[in-house]
Amino acid sequence: MKRPISAVLVCLMFLVPMTATKRKSSGGNKGKPKFDYYLLALSWAPTFCASHPQDKSSECKTGNHATFVLHGLWPQADSGQPPMNCKPASPVSSSIARHMLEYMPSRSLIQHEWEKHGTCSGLSAADYFKNVENSFTAVKVPDEFKNLDHKQNFALKDVEQKFAQANNAPEEAFRISCHAGELISVEACLTKDLQYQACSKSVRECPSDEISMRPPK
Repeated sequence: MKRPISAVLVCLMFLVPMTATKRKSSGGNKGKPKFDYYLLALSWAPTFCASHPQDKSSECKTGNHATFVLHGLWPQADSGQPPMNCKPASPVSSSIARHMLEYMPSRSLIQHEWEKHGTCSGLSAADYFKNVENSFTAVKVPDEFKNLDHKQNFALKDVEQKFAQANNAPEEAFRISCHAGELISVEACLTKDLQYQACSKSVRECPSDEISMRPPK
């Protein structure tokens, strides 16, 4: 009986270090964000403001004529759910927030976007928001959507194609988000180098063939 027990003990002595090493190495990649490309979201301000009548941000201030407003730049997956809230987020510095208010309507949105999406980019807050700014300022909005003076309906595919043509992008680089047939946002798919690419099936698409766009206030 002594010899089998000794053999078991010897085996355990070899197994424990191997198991510990395996656990240590497998934990080395834990928490590293993984994503395939970015999704740039441009919110249609007239729809947002109509559904948020108490909003006091510049986006909804009468006379500002806000149209497409920068919502965020989101790490996206080719398939399945995109990563979100990847790690604890410190408050965005006042200098970054102050600068980004030139493009985004509120400090609360800036902080929210950093917490929910920026922490999954693998970048510092400064580098992430630089990407946000660069991707937004590069987008060209087709002329016919800039000066709406009454509510109009547009074919969904026409809107996507017009954005693609205006930006020399692949036909499948833009997607429309809607609610009850009203435009919520236009979303652009970008590589990690912020070049246009075709969207994958993981990006939601408006189920309507036609969307309506309210005029800006």
